[in-house]
Amino acid sequence: MSLDIQSNRVARKWSRKELTGRVFWYLVQPFFRFSPRLCSGWRCFLLRCFGAKIGYHVYIDPSVEIAIPWHLEIGNWSAVGRGVVLYSFGKITIGNSTTISQFAHLCAGSHDYRDETLPLLKLPITIEDQVWVCADAFIGPNVIVREGAIVAARAVAVKNVDAWAIVAGNPAHFIKKREMKS
Repeated sequence: MSLDIQSNRVARKWSRKELTGRVFWYLVQPFFRFSPRLCSGWRCFLLRCFGAKIGYHVYIDPSVEIAIPWHLEIGNWSAVGRGVVLYSFGKITIGNSTTISQFAHLCAGSHDYRDETLPLLKLPITIEDQVWVCADAFIGPNVIVREGAIVAARAVAVKNVDAWAIVAGNPAHFIKKREMKS
């Protein structure tokens, strides 16, 4: 078997409407990226203009990279830190009171390696409420990080993470249950 890269490159992966939206989003990027750090409300407004569903009191750093804003949903009181990549080819849902720390990478796109033409897969990622995705962590396509979980720094989560679990490592594995002080 050999890969058919040429077929992959000529395959239509996006509708004309999606391509147009991506071009306009690219043109608006300077207004997002060069806004002052304190102007998160402005960045949330721009994302909403492009179809993102953004809750109240959300902080998004100006250095965040967002591939397709209309595939993004962020709940109330959540934060997305410096240098985070939201590769939103598939839908990315981030719950309430959730923190995505600096340089984390949420990758909602991949290719089907079982097909010689390597078609693009647009798979969702769901990060539920009260989750902390720590610095430099990677969340792969089709992963659900359940309520209250912590994905430790530089962890690679390619499978679902249980509620209130702390996972670490590559691939991420269970460390212990998260305990809350009352």
